[in-house]
Amino acid sequence: MALILNIESSTTVCSVALAVNGKVISKRENHDEKTHAKSLTIYIEEVLNESKIRYNQLDAISVSKGPGSYTGLRIGVSVGKGLCYALDKPLIAINTLQLMCFSIINKIASKEIFIDNFDNTILLPMIDARRMEVYTGLFNSEGKKVREIAAEIITQNSYSEVLEKNKLLFFGDGAQKVNEIIKHPNFKFIPDIYPLAQNMVALSEEYYAIKKFENTAYFEPFYLKDFVATIPKKNIFG
Repeated sequence: MALILNIESSTTVCSVALAVNGKVISKRENHDEKTHAKSLTIYIEEVLNESKIRYNQLDAISVSKGPGSYTGLRIGVSVGKGLCYALDKPLIAINTLQLMCFSIINKIASKEIFIDNFDNTILLPMIDARRMEVYTGLFNSEGKKVREIAAEIITQNSYSEVLEKNKLLFFGDGAQKVNEIIKHPNFKFIPDIYPLAQNMVALSEEYYAIKKFENTAYFEPFYLKDFVATIPKKNIFG
């Protein structure tokens, strides 16, 4: 029986899910921006207390590794690595875009949404990366990657070859702006899809079973692009 704590902090949403054998037994989430540092450790305490689980009973810690917000990823990975060090537990890392696909897959399985011919549909999760750029990748209906993850600038001609042959579902906080640019009958926008810890559990359970663990000492988030510090508009010397 695998007892895994899942941590997701790659975007504006902060979430935690405690799972046993791939089933969520307790979860917390907060959609308020810039509260990750304050909320994350509180949520971890709450899900453990609610489930009457002690820290040393955990089998592994799973973190969302990115791509996504530099600050959010640093917070989540730092907390995850700290717990792994303190508890001597393995660290599991889940790609953020892939776990977003499992939000769609889970909604299909629960019949919350219906997509005709879903087995032949391509999933296109998108995380906002400034202006018309998004972090994205192509996945099949089982959440398996079919094209490399990249930072892409979206134009009217993006994905034109794929759209001629497949239905393409796009979702995530980077998808809203794309919805205004690409118009095609095979291009379907699914709103209100976020990276959430509860959608990490199938992958973290799979990775735990095959012992796909990270080197805790050297693991770093998958930023995809270098961090760029912004300069405040106000003259700090004035």
